[in-house]
Amino acid sequence: MAQQKRKSQSLLNGAIVLAAATILVKIIGILYKVPISNMIGTIGRGCFDSAYNLYIPIYTVSMAGLPVAVSKMVSQQVALGRFRDVRRIYKVAGRLFLLTGTVGVLLMFALAYPYAVLAKNLDALPAIIAIAPSIFFCCIMSTYRGYYNGLRNMTPTAMSEVWEAVGKVIVGLLLAWATMRYGEARFAAGLPVFGQTAATEAEALSAMYPYAAAAAALGVTGGTVVGMVYMMIRHRVRGDGLTRTELVNSPKPLAGTAIAKTLMAIAIPVVASSLVFSVTNLIDSITVQNRLDTMIQSNLPYIQSLYGDQLAASQVLDADIAKYLYGAYTMSLDFKNLIPSITLSLGVSAIPALSAAWAVKDHKALKVSVESVLRVTLMIALPAGIGMAVLAEPILDMMYETGKSADAVSIAAPIMAAYGYTIFLMCLSQPTTNMLQALGKTGTPLRSLTVGAVAKVIANYIFIGIPEININGAVIGTVICYTIIVLWNIAALLRTARVRVNWASVFVKPLFAAVLCGVSAFTSYGLFANILPDISRGGLSVTNVLSTGIAVIFAVFVYAVAMLLVGGIAKSDVKMLPKGEKIAKLLAKYGFLE
Repeated sequence: MAQQKRKSQSLLNGAIVLAAATILVKIIGILYKVPISNMIGTIGRGCFDSAYNLYIPIYTVSMAGLPVAVSKMVSQQVALGRFRDVRRIYKVAGRLFLLTGTVGVLLMFALAYPYAVLAKNLDALPAIIAIAPSIFFCCIMSTYRGYYNGLRNMTPTAMSEVWEAVGKVIVGLLLAWATMRYGEARFAAGLPVFGQTAATEAEALSAMYPYAAAAAALGVTGGTVVGMVYMMIRHRVRGDGLTRTELVNSPKPLAGTAIAKTLMAIAIPVVASSLVFSVTNLIDSITVQNRLDTMIQSNLPYIQSLYGDQLAASQVLDADIAKYLYGAYTMSLDFKNLIPSITLSLGVSAIPALSAAWAVKDHKALKVSVESVLRVTLMIALPAGIGMAVLAEPILDMMYETGKSADAVSIAAPIMAAYGYTIFLMCLSQPTTNMLQALGKTGTPLRSLTVGAVAKVIANYIFIGIPEININGAVIGTVICYTIIVLWNIAALLRTARVRVNWASVFVKPLFAAVLCGVSAFTSYGLFANILPDISRGGLSVTNVLSTGIAVIFAVFVYAVAMLLVGGIAKSDVKMLPKGEKIAKLLAKYGFLE
């Protein structure tokens, strides 16, 4: 078949390319969000994330479905040898993205004020306006990403993600730093700070944070411009890899209107079901801040007594307490979102392989792909989540100890730990959604998301309204939401693909090894934190950094050994890695693989 003759990346090989890029992008993102949080403070971080949580659903509606649709259609046409259709899909998709990008930006502007009022955070408005144009540039960039993914070449997408992240860091940090320095200079000179008269430093900081958050949001827009330019240059210089012979020998292509209708038919349900992460974050952004604000007004003395030390150290005004607690909550999300973003690449990479197998009714390939995605997702999610949970406070201390958000670590750490133990649910949600989409079951994830989102709204309202739980209620709502989504999706996926999963291999063995990983991380951190000398540099605990690093390395080693000893790694997984045949033979030689 044409698909077999062409040079392309395997499911896991493609996933590794995307996962490696995602890890690098997330590391760059942490290098961005940590100093940004330290610059603009916990309140400013809350404004930034409020804007981002409106941006992501509109971004998803504007473009998330089309890259998946393009990837799916392109991979199917390549499998059938219809290469002229492949080229026409690219051209039609480009025009559709141009339209949706423009509409997305206009929608962002139109919803900015109503959203800020509903979330009770008008200070987020400048950041919303600053981030809105990035939707247009993302749409243009995603034309290329969906096209190359469908050709099973994940490298261009991976590289564009890296360039986008680098651009975001450079632009965002420079602008945020300049904004804070400008505000501080105005206050020191006795002048109004961004139009507000400030009698105290706390009032000056309260005036600066919204505009510093907007400066950080401009970094997102700048990064998308950089990523878009890279993809345009890459496509112009290196093309798409289709040969003249393939194009000449392929059948007459479908009409552009027929392709557009098919793309939209695939994309519209995908858009709805791809809102999993963004809708839950948007629900948090609106309901958490709104419910927090109402609860705090009725229980101000109790909340002040509960968080008195942190509020005093950060010079938080009473009117800003809800924003501060929400900002502390979002600090934990950097690491909570890191792990699912890595496993998400498994689902994205599975779309072409599953679509091609579905198109030619290759049920053996379907079984291999489904089991591989589930197994590798849990192999990553379980140890990473448990490790994140047991090292939550040391990690946050390491990141925020020297900045304006240091005092919020004690609030964020328990939230991060709770998410760590349940992160595997979030990691499974998007890959199972992607696989259902590839099998044509685009309506199923929409139904599971709808029920999960409703449950989350109810849970947020109930639990955040309890003063003793307050911001921690958002975690309860999220766990309930993803439990519903994952159980629903997996049941539908296995029923549709007619696959029986060996859960002992897929779940139990990785869980056993992950528990050993967590125990080793916890004990080794405690050991080295006690025996190493107490060293600090510039307010940063070097002892904590070293102890955390050693604990992570030791835990990874323990997990890898445990997985090999219990036979938790399948030979098919290893063979799909770069140089996988050689690695598999070496492991089999020593009895680690059958």
